[in-house]
Amino acid sequence: MSRNHAFQRSAAWLGLLSLTPALVWAQAKPATGYSQPPKAILEAMRAPSPASPSISPSLDRMLLVSWEDYPSISRVATPYLRLGGVRVEPGNHSKHDTPGGYGIPPAVRSFELVRIPDGATTKVQLPAGGIVQAPQWNATGTAFAFSRVTDHSVELWVGDGTTGAVRQIPGVWVNQMLGGDVQWMPDQKTLVVKAVPANLGKAPVAPAVPPGPSIQESMGGKGQSSTYETRDTLGSPHDEDLFDYYATAQLLLVNAETGAATPIGIPDRYLQVRSAPDGQHLLVTALRKPYSYVTTFDRFPKEVAVWDIAVPGAIAKQPIASLPLADRVPIHGEPLGPRQFSWRPTEPATLLWVEALDGGDWKVKVPHRDKVMALKAPFTGAPVELFRTEQRYQGLQWAARPGVALRYEYDHNRHWQRTFIVNPDDPKQAPRKLWDMSTEEQYADPGSPVMSIRPDGTWVLRQEGDTIFLRGGGASPDGDRPFLDSLDLRTLKSARLFRSGKVEFEQFVGFTGKDSKRFLTWHQSLLDPPNAYLRSLGKGVKAEAGEAVFTSTRSAVTHIPDPTPEIRKIRKRLVKYKRADGVDLSFTLYTPPGYQEGTRVPAILYAYPLDYADPSKAGQVSGSQYTFTRLRNYRLLLLAGYAIIDNASFPIVGDPTKAYDTYLEQLVANAKAAVDKAVELGVVDRDRIGVTGHSHGALMTANLVAHSDLFKAGVATSGSYNKTLTPFGFQNERRSVWEAPEVYRKVSTFFSADKLKTPLLIMHGADDANPGTTPLQATKLYEAIRGNGGTTRLVMLPFEPHWYTARESNEQLLYEMVRWFDTYVKTAGKPQP
Repeated sequence: MSRNHAFQRSAAWLGLLSLTPALVWAQAKPATGYSQPPKAILEAMRAPSPASPSISPSLDRMLLVSWEDYPSISRVATPYLRLGGVRVEPGNHSKHDTPGGYGIPPAVRSFELVRIPDGATTKVQLPAGGIVQAPQWNATGTAFAFSRVTDHSVELWVGDGTTGAVRQIPGVWVNQMLGGDVQWMPDQKTLVVKAVPANLGKAPVAPAVPPGPSIQESMGGKGQSSTYETRDTLGSPHDEDLFDYYATAQLLLVNAETGAATPIGIPDRYLQVRSAPDGQHLLVTALRKPYSYVTTFDRFPKEVAVWDIAVPGAIAKQPIASLPLADRVPIHGEPLGPRQFSWRPTEPATLLWVEALDGGDWKVKVPHRDKVMALKAPFTGAPVELFRTEQRYQGLQWAARPGVALRYEYDHNRHWQRTFIVNPDDPKQAPRKLWDMSTEEQYADPGSPVMSIRPDGTWVLRQEGDTIFLRGGGASPDGDRPFLDSLDLRTLKSARLFRSGKVEFEQFVGFTGKDSKRFLTWHQSLLDPPNAYLRSLGKGVKAEAGEAVFTSTRSAVTHIPDPTPEIRKIRKRLVKYKRADGVDLSFTLYTPPGYQEGTRVPAILYAYPLDYADPSKAGQVSGSQYTFTRLRNYRLLLLAGYAIIDNASFPIVGDPTKAYDTYLEQLVANAKAAVDKAVELGVVDRDRIGVTGHSHGALMTANLVAHSDLFKAGVATSGSYNKTLTPFGFQNERRSVWEAPEVYRKVSTFFSADKLKTPLLIMHGADDANPGTTPLQATKLYEAIRGNGGTTRLVMLPFEPHWYTARESNEQLLYEMVRWFDTYVKTAGKPQP
C-alpha cells in the first residue's frame, strides 16, 4: 500500500473515531478542500490587527501601517524558482520568501500619515491592486519609498513625508532577488536601485535532454557547511544559467523628485551596494563563479570594489578583495579573508572590514580572534589595522564626536559579551571596559545605545556632551518593564529617565527634539491597544524599587481602537516556580473567557527550549503579563475552552560544548515542573493536558509525548525529528554526528518511534526550506510511528514554508489542533462513541 493510501485510510479511521458532539462541526468541508475552525476562533483570527508605527527619522511624523495578516493561498502558491537559497518569482523578479523559507512578506493594506505631537492624520491613497510593501523613510523625513509587486514587475513608488501624496517612478522595475534593492543616497533625494535590465531578454529555457549528469566531488578537507536545504541550492548547469539571469541587475541612480533614472556601471550579479557618507563612493560586491551545489549564494565567490561615481559616465573602480567560494567554513565559524565591509559614518569615505586570526574556527586557541582594518579614499594605499579583539568581533557604534566608539566582541564558548569604549583614531590608547557580562543575563542588561540619524543617513550614538542614552527591555522577576537611561561615558554612572509602569507595557521609541526632554513611547496594557504617546520629562525624581526615576507626563498621539474587544474577557498572569534541581522557571497562564476560579479545565502547554551556559540565568523571567492580548496560532484555543500554559521556561543548561548530553532529562524535568505548578494553582486538570511547539519546539513536543506520561496528546509543527539528517550540528550543538553519535540518536524522536503511543499530530509546510526542518522530517516520523502501531496524523500544508502564511493554511492549522485536542485531551477518560 502506498504512503498516500495509508494516510487516507488512517485519516478516515480518525474521522470515525472523533465523532463526538463537540466535533460535529468538523465534518463539514468547504469545496476548496480546506477546513475551518469553530466560528469564534475563525472570527478572532480574521479580525484586523492593530496598525504598526513606521516613525520618520525626524520624529515629527509617522506612518501607521496596517498589514494583511494572511494572504490567500493563491498568493502563496505563486510559481517560483529555487536558486541558490533564493526563491524568486519569475514573472516579476520578486522574492517569494526569505532564504530560510520563513514565509511570504506581509502585504500592506493601508498607510496613515500621523503628525507628532497633535496626532493629525492623513489617509495615504495607495495604488489599487498589487502588493504594497513596507515603507522606507529618508533620513530627513521628507519622503518615503516603497515597492508595489504586480504580476509582471516590482514597481518603485515614493511618497511625500508631509502630505502623504504618492507617485510611481515610471520605467523602473526593481530586482529584489538578492536584497538591498532600494536605498536612499546621502543627499536623501536620490535612490540607488537594483533594477531589472531593460535589455535582459528572455529567461534560459531548460534543455529537452540533459547535457549530462550533475557531478560534485570533494578532494579532501572538511566541508561542514554543507548542511543546507538541497532543494533550494543549485543543482545543474541550467540552474546556474537561471541564477545568472534572475540575479543580474542594473544599478540606477533615481531622482525621487523628478523620476529621472541614470544607469551606473553595467548589468551584473550585485549583492551589496552601499554608499559612503560623501555620496561619491559606492561599496559594490558582485557574485562570481564557480558556484556551489551544496551552499547558498551568500557563500559564493565575490569581488569587492569601491566605485567613484562623481562622473556617472566615467566610473572609476578600485578593487578591494576577491573572495573565494566559502563552502568549507567550520560550524558556527567565519570564512577566511575580509568580511563585514562597512563605511565609517564619521568620515567621508573610510572603508572598514574584519579578518579572522583563528582560521574562522572558535575551537582554535589564539590570543586574538579578529582584527579590524580601515582604508581611506582613494583606496590605493595599505590598510591600517585599527585594533584586534580577543573574541569574535561583533561591531562598532560610533559617536558623532571624533575619538569615541563602542566596540563589541562575543565569546562563543562562554556565551559572553564584552563592550569597550575605544578611540579608533588612536589605536595605542587602551580601551576602557564598559560592560562584561553573559549574553544570557536579562535582569542586569544595561540596554542598547540610542542611535541618532544624521542628515546624510549615517547613524551615530545619540549624545549630549559626554552623555549617551540606553534603551532596554527591563527584564525583572515580575516581568519586562522597558526603560530609558542616561550614561556618562567619563564616570560610567547612569541615571534612569523613564521606566514603564508596573501594570502596563510602555517602550521608548525615540527623542522628538534636539534635547532629551521629550520623547515618543509605544504604550499598551491588558485593556488598552498599542498607541503612541508623547512624554515630557519633569524636574523631579521619585524613588521606585530602590532606584530614582525622573517624573514625566504623557499625552496620546494616536488613538488606534481595539479590533477585538471580546477578547478582553481573557485573563493572564505570570507564574513563577522551580525545577526539581532548583532552577527558576516561569510561564504565563491564560484562562479562557468565562473561566470560574476554582474549576479545572483542559490545558495546552507551549514552549521553545533555549540553551544556557549558566543555570542562574536560565530562569530569568522574560515577557510581560501586561501586554495587550492578541490571539494568534495556538493561543486561539482559548476560545475552544482550553487554558494555555504559555511560553513555559524550557532551559537546556550546561557547558555549551556538550549541553545536549542531558537534553531529554532536562526536557522532562521542565515539563513536569510546569505541569505540577499549573495543577497546583487549581486551574488545570492534570488528566487533560496537551503539548505543542514549533520548529525546535516541535522536537520538544515529540520527545515529551515519547518519553513522559504528562500529556494526553501533542501537536508538532515544522519540526526536525531525526538529527542525523543534519549531521554537522543543530541549535547550539557544535559536535558532528560522528563526534557525538549517541547524543544525535538520543535527541531524535525518530529512533524512539516504537515507544511513542501518545497521539501525535504532525503538521509541516510542504515547501519548508529551513535547513534542519525539511518536509522529509515530518513524513519519516509519521511513517515510523504508524509502522510501530502508534496514533498519529500527518498534515502537509501545500506551498507553505517554515512558518505558515496563507489564510487557508492557518485556518486548517487551527481546525486540526482543535479537532486533535478535543478528541484526545478534552474528552480524555470519557467513553468514546
